[in-house]
Amino acid sequence: MNTAQPIRKPEDLRKIKSYYEVVNPNTRNQLLIIMGLNTALRISDILSLKWDDVYDFDKDNFKTHIILVEQKTGKISTIYINNNVIIALKKYQKELEYKQNVIEREWYLFRHKNENIAISRVQAFRIIKNAAEYNHIQGVICCHSLRKTFGYYAWKQGVSPALLMNIYNHSSFQNTKRYLGIEQDDRDKIFELINL
Repeated sequence: MNTAQPIRKPEDLRKIKSYYEVVNPNTRNQLLIIMGLNTALRISDILSLKWDDVYDFDKDNFKTHIILVEQKTGKISTIYINNNVIIALKKYQKELEYKQNVIEREWYLFRHKNENIAISRVQAFRIIKNAAEYNHIQGVICCHSLRKTFGYYAWKQGVSPALLMNIYNHSSFQNTKRYLGIEQDDRDKIFELINL
């Protein structure tokens, strides 16, 4: 199968999350991975985010939700910003404030060095691919893997299929199961258990 795969093994998930913290320190890249895993957003939507989308400059604190129009579907999506994302955002914010002295509302979260242009999808792909390759994570791991990993773990933890369909804007549960590779996992489990 040549399509993006979720990161299924908890140990692989731990390794990819810590790669840009421990092995190759880079707070921006770490935030990209943490945000991809925890928001279920497509990479194009993540790369379009600006500081004003996650930080309330008037109240001087992080917002509780990201509200955006998804580029692919044109639908408004409201995404809760969980604690792991907040921690990664604060770490990145602290580093930027140290280097730049200030963060501007209109700055892209994932911007090129000192220019206010978002990194490309190709660069985002390399960031994720480098972490996956270093950690010898099997399967096709790319930007979309982060979005699929969110759903895979949500499914495994008992999240309602209807809710996952809603999060992904899928028209049927069959699409969601196929998208997450759940059906194949279930089939594999049967073959694993039946040892004749």
